[in-house]
Amino acid sequence: MASGMGNTLRELADDFSCMFRVIYALMMREIHTRYGRENIGFLWVLGEPILFCAGVAILWTAIRPSHEYGLPMTPIVITGYVPLTMWRHCLSQSVKAFEANGSLLFHQQVTPVTIILARAGLEIIGTIMAGILVTCGAIFLGYMNPPQYYGILYLGIFFHMIFCISVAMIFSSLSEISELIEKFMGVFSYLSLPFTGAFTMVNWLPAKYRWYMMLSPSVDNIEMIREGEFGLNAHAHYDILYTILINLLLFIVGLKLTLSVRKYILVQ
Repeated sequence: MASGMGNTLRELADDFSCMFRVIYALMMREIHTRYGRENIGFLWVLGEPILFCAGVAILWTAIRPSHEYGLPMTPIVITGYVPLTMWRHCLSQSVKAFEANGSLLFHQQVTPVTIILARAGLEIIGTIMAGILVTCGAIFLGYMNPPQYYGILYLGIFFHMIFCISVAMIFSSLSEISELIEKFMGVFSYLSLPFTGAFTMVNWLPAKYRWYMMLSPSVDNIEMIREGEFGLNAHAHYDILYTILINLLLFIVGLKLTLSVRKYILVQ
């Protein structure tokens, strides 16, 4: 019995190892396909989010008051716009992701799950690296202090990564099932901006409206990130149990849709 359990664990480890190798290969292929091999090539994975995040941080720091509700403007923008960029990039790259990579499904090891994990993973890695560089630059220039609570900061980032992957799986599958999703995506991404928590905090809202915002997983995640940066001065509002449950639910829904989407994929 112990031998059988050991064999099962080894087979499971081999399966995960194979999946990670496939995801890595798909990420490398995506980089070369999207950015090419010339000029700075793969560095655009990092450079594009840096331009977005740093550009918005510089602009808001220049035109807005130095502090808002007692908190410095630059770290408010960085702690909000970096997660927003991660979410929007994962969302935009998820649309018709399977149709664009449908020919790869002829390989047995390549599945819709590995395709979307590779795409979302690439956006997450690029955004996190860009966020680190922008944050370090802001700290070096004196516009931002180092985080006060690293634990809750990392937890918020982790939950936001799961949220972005889940959203990518859901919308990549739905966009293959119905073309209306692709046309609706641009409107959805803009209309949902107020509910991402990127440009405001729950504590700034009237008490009776706060729970509406906290229904959004993105809001809870960013509130955690901001408490990690500002400490108790942020007066952050979040519910870790709710965040775990809603992210788990979204991940299960996304995984189920992704596992069943293959019959809808049209290979070009």
